[in-house]
Amino acid sequence: MKPILSINQIPLKGKKVLLRVDFNVPLDQEGTITDDSRIKASLPSIQYILDQGGSVILMSHLGRPKGKASPEYSLDPCAKRLATLIGKPVCMAPDCIGPAVEELARSLKPGEILLLENLRFHEGEEHPEKDPAFVKKLAALGEIYINDAFGTAHRAHASTTEIARYFPGKAAAGFLLTKEVRFLGEALLNPKRPFYAIVGGAKISTKIGVLESLLKKVDALLIGGGMAYTFFKAQGIPIGQSIHEDEFLSKAQAILALAKKQNIRLVLPVDVVVTDSAAKPSYAKTISISAGIPDGSEGVDIGPKTIEAFTSILNNAATILWNGPLGVFEVEAFAQGTDAIAQAVANSHATTIVGGGDSVAALQKSHLSAHITHLSTGGGASLEYIEYGTLPGIEALRQANSSSIPVEGDEIKAPV
Repeated sequence: MKPILSINQIPLKGKKVLLRVDFNVPLDQEGTITDDSRIKASLPSIQYILDQGGSVILMSHLGRPKGKASPEYSLDPCAKRLATLIGKPVCMAPDCIGPAVEELARSLKPGEILLLENLRFHEGEEHPEKDPAFVKKLAALGEIYINDAFGTAHRAHASTTEIARYFPGKAAAGFLLTKEVRFLGEALLNPKRPFYAIVGGAKISTKIGVLESLLKKVDALLIGGGMAYTFFKAQGIPIGQSIHEDEFLSKAQAILALAKKQNIRLVLPVDVVVTDSAAKPSYAKTISISAGIPDGSEGVDIGPKTIEAFTSILNNAATILWNGPLGVFEVEAFAQGTDAIAQAVANSHATTIVGGGDSVAALQKSHLSAHITHLSTGGGASLEYIEYGTLPGIEALRQANSSSIPVEGDEIKAPV
């Protein structure tokens, strides 16, 4: 398989570099950024381009404006925050394409930064087939294309896949994307053993392929969160009112059978915390799962015996992959299991890779992030990479560098 180019393998001096970043940051009701970690994650690639004598044209999306300009989804707060972080002015474009943007790109000098407005203000970003001219106009703004947005590399959108075709031999991965691929790739292809994976989250339906893929790679698979109750019901264990997916009971049974066939330990909770309502609980108690969950109650967290069992297993790990919370993490009373596993992962001497917003948030809340080998910036992207071993955004870079022939009929000239 042809390797993808990295940002440090392309001459950047005097070049206008289109850099796809992931500035899809959380904002409060006043439009203030509440977590700027994704902006910080882009700084190494941005600074490298500037240090090499290039200029940076940043592209990103924010939220789901559904193809229409919406002030509440403007990237302007990101421009201001980036300027503070990098200590340089950041020019905020009025749009991501159009004459005004073309003029800003044309006049951009080495060492300067331009942030394009939200890509999803145009339907052509998420649906390139509906507006083929959109990606062509985007591509015309720069001379080099760098994708550093791992969090969106699983989306076949204009700025993550289609645009790479316009830069044959000049499309590369940024430092963040390269780092993500390296850590996830090593974990999947050549992990230090024992290799244990912890998978949580609400639904089994979104992680079936991941679970099946991991069972071919791990030495043990630890399952918690809402998806565990589908596995319990598949085994005939009463689950009360707990979240589950009846249409995936047969899939859960198949995964249990696959684990048994391949002699891989699949570890489910042995006790759980139950309550009458996760949102407004009037009680909370721990019960053994072997007794089943009574009607009127729902499981909301793993219990102390499960925490002890999971931690004991993880203490022996050489590689740990964790994705998804182990309970109703957003309710403080039911975050104990997730917090405890976060501590166990952080205390481990293993290579630790953590992905998924709630898992990362648990580590950040407990100030444990510095003890993790790699925090993945892409929840859905990391899961798809685990399942398929690649992503559309990565394949687009690989294909762009397998040929030096421009897209037929779509020759473009970058502004100079």
